[in-house]
Amino acid sequence: MLKPHVYHPHTTTKTLASPLHKPFSHGTALAFLPFNACSSLGKTAKPFKARVVPNKIKAAVDVNLTDDGILTDYTVKGVITVKQTVGGFLSNLGLSRGIDDIQDLLGKSILLELVSLELDPKTGQEKETIKAYAHRVKQKGDDVTYEAEFKVGQDFGEIGAVVVENEHHKEMFLVEIVLDGLTDPITISCNSWVNSKFDNPQKRVFFPPKSYLPSQTPSGLKRMRKEELQALRGNGVGERKSFERIYDYDVYNDLGDPDSDLKKKRPVLGGNKQFPYPRRCRTGRPRCESDPESETKSNMFYVPRDECFSEVKQLTFSAKTVYSVFHAVVPALQTAIVDKDLGFPYFTAIDQLFNEGVDLPPQEGNNMWREILPRLLKAISDSDNALRFEIPETMERDKFFWFRDEEFARQTLSGINPYALQLVTEWPLKSKLDPAIYGPPESVITKEMVEQQIRGFCSLEEALEQKKLFVLDYHDLLLPYVKKVRQLPGTTLYGSRTLFFLNPDETLRPLAIELTRPPMDGKPQWKEAYRPSWHSSGVWLWRLAKAHVLAHDSGYHQLISHWLRTHCCTEPYIIATNRQLSEMHPIYRLLHPHFRYTMEINALARAYLINADGIIETSFSPGKYSMEICSVAYDLLWRFDHEALPADLISRGMAVEDPDAPHGLRLTIKDYPFANDGLVLWDILKEWVSDYVNHYYPEASLVESDEELQAWWTEIRTVGHGDKKDEPWWPVLKTPQDLIQIVTTITWVTSGHHASVNFGQYTYAGYFPSRPTIARKNMPTEEATERDWEFFMNKPEVLLLLCFPSQIQATTVMAILDVLSNHSPDEEYLGEKSELAWAKDPVIQAAFEKFNGRLMELEGIIDERNANKDLRNRNGAGIVPYEFLKPFSEPGVTGKGVPYSISI
Repeated sequence: MLKPHVYHPHTTTKTLASPLHKPFSHGTALAFLPFNACSSLGKTAKPFKARVVPNKIKAAVDVNLTDDGILTDYTVKGVITVKQTVGGFLSNLGLSRGIDDIQDLLGKSILLELVSLELDPKTGQEKETIKAYAHRVKQKGDDVTYEAEFKVGQDFGEIGAVVVENEHHKEMFLVEIVLDGLTDPITISCNSWVNSKFDNPQKRVFFPPKSYLPSQTPSGLKRMRKEELQALRGNGVGERKSFERIYDYDVYNDLGDPDSDLKKKRPVLGGNKQFPYPRRCRTGRPRCESDPESETKSNMFYVPRDECFSEVKQLTFSAKTVYSVFHAVVPALQTAIVDKDLGFPYFTAIDQLFNEGVDLPPQEGNNMWREILPRLLKAISDSDNALRFEIPETMERDKFFWFRDEEFARQTLSGINPYALQLVTEWPLKSKLDPAIYGPPESVITKEMVEQQIRGFCSLEEALEQKKLFVLDYHDLLLPYVKKVRQLPGTTLYGSRTLFFLNPDETLRPLAIELTRPPMDGKPQWKEAYRPSWHSSGVWLWRLAKAHVLAHDSGYHQLISHWLRTHCCTEPYIIATNRQLSEMHPIYRLLHPHFRYTMEINALARAYLINADGIIETSFSPGKYSMEICSVAYDLLWRFDHEALPADLISRGMAVEDPDAPHGLRLTIKDYPFANDGLVLWDILKEWVSDYVNHYYPEASLVESDEELQAWWTEIRTVGHGDKKDEPWWPVLKTPQDLIQIVTTITWVTSGHHASVNFGQYTYAGYFPSRPTIARKNMPTEEATERDWEFFMNKPEVLLLLCFPSQIQATTVMAILDVLSNHSPDEEYLGEKSELAWAKDPVIQAAFEKFNGRLMELEGIIDERNANKDLRNRNGAGIVPYEFLKPFSEPGVTGKGVPYSISI
């Protein structure tokens, strides 16, 4: 801790005969002050100032003595910065007027208390805190400055914490506290909402940036450290209020709305064997009358206050835009497009979305729409309200990119869902589902079909041996839901497999698509394989089959690769971190930037995206069963140890361990842009985490004996992911290496994994024929009537358009994807800015600077790879360079940039 800098005399005194307390016990000024300099001062001597600069103390310490040689107290000045907030957009927040202005004038706006680092050596009790009111002194822009003066006795010791009580009637956003009058000023970065004492009398505690393991906690802070954690855990009862900071767990029982309509009842996800699922933050809302297992709906989705989007003026972009799309744009589209089943009559009508747009109903205020969606609303005149979509970069470069089979294959490696492709290791392809229920398990893709496609390269057996066959396999995941989904209006479903062959130039060639319908409605199993063709009927059947597979891939991407594996599975990490790791714990401070805004964006998703009749259910093939399928995927596929990128690649057969290869892995497909760039980023992250962890845990015993850390990892496994608590694959936490692997995995999921599946969504799916989210028509070869077949033969293009999403589905998803692909102006990119706690430790700051330097190198590596003509999965005519894992970006839809956290 920083030591007091005596510069202000005060009447209270201490004699030199008293023991020298904590401020001077580590080589500060008085410990080095010659004894005779004090003893020679007679009663008539004037005070003098001794300028002493001991080793490692850079600033001078001015010692003030009375004529009797008595030490005086010193004055500490506190400067508090509060951010003026914006009221009225999401909620009426900010510094209130009226009574609060009077409090400001009286100098009683904020009550602060300084807490000593150590106990009183005489009593063994905590020292009495030193209190002072802060008064408002100025406002510059959005920053309001308050000041307080503390009279500190020489035996108070180092300052270990500052307690804050908000005397206003409204909450305030506290940016930082600077304590001056010490050897070096103490800056405490708060960036936190402080509730009014009239809402909650519990005071807030803020700790200086120095980190402590629990066993190293200074004696004066031990009680406060434990009580602060207990307060964050709450008592598990009652409905949470908006100003609270309570972190607790609950199941996903708030996605339905049965009280408004029984058709909106949805099963509880989590806490049961049928639908295992990660936990969400508990809100404590009352249960529904029509379904006691479900929570009632509310206009306010509680998240702990500091997890909410900041409402300060320069930080409103993410919250304002996302909220507005859900509340204004989507309803406006539903008004403008009356027929929800109306499709696009021809492909040029799709192009008109980018040229003429969709006319939205007028709104109060001419600029309302342009303020919400400045990218998408390009007005011809002030009265124009056309929602005119930006042309995605893929379409800008190659208007027919979505039509090409090679692009269809390339996107499995370089697109927005690079997590699904896997190596074929057994032949024939075979289902693991019960054949008594789902029919014969063998695939109808035969050896002969494959060898017709790869003739001249190798045999099927050689292709398997040489690891040249790959598959997108959504067969077993989707087949159990085919009958249920087909009972919903306006959608259909198959189980699907798509087989690819690896060409000598490292590009993929699609060989066959298999679509399967299980036995249902008295009919036997139906399945058929489609192949690229040189005949018009076969070509159009192949295109229709691709539309179905792309809808399956879009659903898998959005529900599993994106929502489940990043947003959803990270929420328990955030809850456990706040419940079990103190703010002064070094691992808390390492993880904290990776959790920014995630709980808030997850709450918005529960309210508008994954809820009953939300965007996912109304626009994606599985409809109301989307989240059930997500739960099944969690049960069958999710493992924490496979969330690490190297383990994920190995589990899918996309890599094998090789100590002589870069990153210790040899890729099965050498030109795999996601894996190539991702492994560099993984190594950079792991090196940073290793440097950090090894600094605080030089011995393995420190990991095992860290009670907070062990409780954190136990809670993640047994509560946050409690439905999988008995799985044998959970890593143990005994050594620094264990901790490094666990923390690197979490930080990768929130940064690299999320960036790779999120920020390219508009680029690749903004032109929806490239990645339709729903298939609305069965294949014409599945028990089609003569009339159906005749329609296909005469109008195959129209049948494809009827299979694609409707106008309302397509435009709604396009607007959502544009927002989700957008970087906010206040984005915090990986390694861009050091946290205050890191900067204060020279070892950690040096490690961070190395981290930042390697990320800058990665930028150049990716640019160099994109320019390499031999890397055909990222370079070629009309191909968008692969930049999803470039660390830094400017604001907007850029298709690059890796933020610390899942903040959108």
